[in-house]
Amino acid sequence: MSNKILVIGSTGKTGSRVFSRLQNKNVDVRPGSRSSKIPFDWYDDTTWVNALEGISKVCLTFYPDIAMRTSEGIIYNFAQVAKKAGVKKIVLLSGRGEAEAIACENVIRNSEMAWSIIRSSFFMQNFSEGFWADGIESKAFVIPTVKAKEPFVDIDDIADVVVEALMDSKHDGKIYEMTGPELLSFDEAISKLSHALKSDIQFVQVSMEEYKNMLKEHQVPDDLIWLITYLFAEVLDGRNESVQNDIEFILNRKPGSFDNYIQKSIKAGFWKNQTIVQV
Repeated sequence: MSNKILVIGSTGKTGSRVFSRLQNKNVDVRPGSRSSKIPFDWYDDTTWVNALEGISKVCLTFYPDIAMRTSEGIIYNFAQVAKKAGVKKIVLLSGRGEAEAIACENVIRNSEMAWSIIRSSFFMQNFSEGFWADGIESKAFVIPTVKAKEPFVDIDDIADVVVEALMDSKHDGKIYEMTGPELLSFDEAISKLSHALKSDIQFVQVSMEEYKNMLKEHQVPDDLIWLITYLFAEVLDGRNESVQNDIEFILNRKPGSFDNYIQKSIKAGFWKNQTIVQV
């Protein structure tokens, strides 16, 4: 029986890390992206069957985010195709405190395939590889007003957990929450970055309407504007203001701190236009 794994989103921040880790373990793994030799596109279901041929397990990340309003229907259809193709297990990367994400989780849980759910906090890497990186580079970090603190999590920890869930059946039927070891406000996170980069990064909070107008001026697509609005207006309301120990439980080590993430990112060459302070 095939033990081949399909990593959907293999060129993304999380999927690329999962894919490389599986390759390093000499696991039979297939990349799943629009640019793959066997392409996979969430918005073209004619690509699904070929991508799933001979696949036993799937690492499922949804693009651009599982909180999108269309995600539940698409993932339901995918689960039916995956089950028919002979897939035995799905590890789903989900989000914390998101009703849309929970709906997608329930689709996978009710799919009659084995499953593991990995619920993630906001990625630390959003400050270096995601949509907040420009604000760090330009020294003007602008977000909508938010009072809640967030347990930002290192994607490297998430990738390690996903690999464990894919490789070991003891994680079947489990829901895990990925958090970093501390709660930080956005202001505190920017202060840490300012210190490490020896850069006066302005932290600016604006109204949601101002922020939406700013995104429109930068020609951000409407569906992404909706997503960003949803995340700041609802998910960052304090519901996720807690630290969990699932990473330590699974990996037998502490999750990476925000300070360690900053130093690791500096060594990797991010924020090249800034003056660096090694600590």
